[in-house]
Amino acid sequence: MTLPSSDALTNLTREELLVLVVQLIAEVQRLQAEVDRLTKPPTTSHNSSQPPSRDQKRNVPANSSPRPRGAKPGHVKAVRSLVDHPDSLVESPVTICKRCGTDLHTVAPQRILRRQLTELPEIKPVVIETRQHEVVCPGCGQLQHGTLPEGLEATRQFGPRLEALVTYFHHEHHLGFERLQTVLADVLNIPLSEGGAVAILERAGATAQPAAEVIGERVRQSAVIGSDETSARVNGRNWWEWVFVSAVGEYHVIKPSRGQDVIDEFMGDHCADVWNSDCWKPQLKVPAKQHQLCIPHQIRNLQGLIDQRPRLIWAHELQDLFRAAIHLHHRRNVLTALGFRRQVTVIEERLDRLLQRRVTGRGALNQRERYRTHRNSLLVFLYRTDVSPDNNACERALRPSVIHRKVMGSFRLVLFHKSQTHGRRAS
Repeated sequence: MTLPSSDALTNLTREELLVLVVQLIAEVQRLQAEVDRLTKPPTTSHNSSQPPSRDQKRNVPANSSPRPRGAKPGHVKAVRSLVDHPDSLVESPVTICKRCGTDLHTVAPQRILRRQLTELPEIKPVVIETRQHEVVCPGCGQLQHGTLPEGLEATRQFGPRLEALVTYFHHEHHLGFERLQTVLADVLNIPLSEGGAVAILERAGATAQPAAEVIGERVRQSAVIGSDETSARVNGRNWWEWVFVSAVGEYHVIKPSRGQDVIDEFMGDHCADVWNSDCWKPQLKVPAKQHQLCIPHQIRNLQGLIDQRPRLIWAHELQDLFRAAIHLHHRRNVLTALGFRRQVTVIEERLDRLLQRRVTGRGALNQRERYRTHRNSLLVFLYRTDVSPDNNACERALRPSVIHRKVMGSFRLVLFHKSQTHGRRAS
């Protein structure tokens, strides 16, 4: 805004000066907000819940020396071992001396140099034709059909092994339908339409669904369950993929909702002993006797406060306490039971003192009130060996789907399940 000159200010009335002061205050507030925005530390995966993939990567300095290549000093050389029974054998005898022309057919070799080369056979698709007979019974006149073998049903156009390969390429290696068609045509010499690929994946999902539901039932009956969610694009709409993880497996489901109704639908009448999650409100309302908040999430949130206010001693001390609690959790097996309990008591008392300490600033006050509200959900992992201080298992379970989403851009199918125990995945 343009300010009036000194002479013009002296001629202003009291009301005009008040209007000018109000305008100046508004301008100062706007400029202060702009300064705060420009000087605020960037949000990263170290000070928030932002995933590491969204962090800005630093450039490698131009004058930095490249990392040395090759094996480290003292590293034992790795050599591919020879198999005992190769599929084929190629002899290369010496028949004649290249210097003088002497016949060497009858001269025994002093040494035979063995080398083995691994090769693929020529890949040619096998076309299986089925001929299903139809016979009219002379006794009753009913038309009878021959029974086709399993895997060669009349509804199939592709065999089970080919369908398994298509499913594997799509879900494990995130090949989209166009790339999937290209790979099958170029490598296997098999033409496959996009509709054929979709039919294969739907058949695989239907086949795996009963096993997936068994896994889901085992997970929901577990004593300790972790849960997390991530966004997913389904047919051009924003949906959410939820994962429920326990010691026996993991269950994935994609729903249009991010609310508690998804958890209620999955859990039914079951109630877990401990629920491990972040601070998303629907997660905190699940049917569980206790909750365990993800402590690394809290450490990162505190780091966000520290980046904005480096001299906020309260945040530093609470960070240190959470790290000490995690360290104590990992040292449980090397301490005596009495020594472990004593250190737990020390941490509990330190936490209570920190939560009663006076703090200033909106961010610190909000963080302190969160921990006061969820005080009983911070250190459950120090009292149960089957509870983890973090929610990393759920984040690892979601990572393949996040990669799939980033590569593919969306989900064509709705369900996705995986069993840690059996290593099966179906969509």
